[in-house]
Amino acid sequence: MRVIFIVIIIILHIHSAAAQFFEKEIINTSRGELEMTFIGHGTLMFKYDGKIIHIDPFSRLADYTKLPKADVVFITHHHGDHLNTEALQQVRTDSTIVVLTEICAKQVEGGIIMKNGDVNNVLGIKVEAVPAYNLVHKRDNGEFFHPKGEGNGYVLTCGDKRIYIAGDTENTSEMKNLKNIDYAFLPMNLPYTMTPEMVADAVRAFKPKVLFPYHYGETDTSQIIELLKDDKYVDVRIHPMK
Repeated sequence: MRVIFIVIIIILHIHSAAAQFFEKEIINTSRGELEMTFIGHGTLMFKYDGKIIHIDPFSRLADYTKLPKADVVFITHHHGDHLNTEALQQVRTDSTIVVLTEICAKQVEGGIIMKNGDVNNVLGIKVEAVPAYNLVHKRDNGEFFHPKGEGNGYVLTCGDKRIYIAGDTENTSEMKNLKNIDYAFLPMNLPYTMTPEMVADAVRAFKPKVLFPYHYGETDTSQIIELLKDDKYVDVRIHPMK
């Protein structure tokens, strides 16, 4: 395994209060560049094929009035750090497509509902909804933090590249059965999602070419680097995604 620490910094906007600094990566696809901006936590922004894609926009992490409006927004589930109606309103226009879950649709009008296992085409991007749920970690009342059927991860096929944004989940069988994933965003924060060991288990099963640990809270990312150090097929790339 090769470990790459990306330290490319861009300024998305400068205003009187403060500058918004975010790291990004640009990857080449068969349909041009895909620019991935790492906003933080479970929140991302992509630019691809002339379109702006926001994933789980969260107003605590950015001033969305200063960021590009969305052509597409993907919402993984209904928890407030993923479905943040303030940020959604700030990036949404009359023509924005919002892809979400059934539960999210109770709070957001006019979205496209995708259930676990659904496949759709959104502005030329193939979208697959992957179940996102807990296997182990529960609340004090015995309920899972993320029950099966409530949340989605999404596989986006952009040209010849497949990007998996897992949402809040553990190392489920559906995740481990994924094929041909080029870039994987896997959560690693406790007690809500995966331990580093769970992430390593999933990576060894579906073998993404690049792993981005995200939504990792206070988890020490050096743990996943150590666990995967002998797995040569995957690059682990660390960005500030607490």
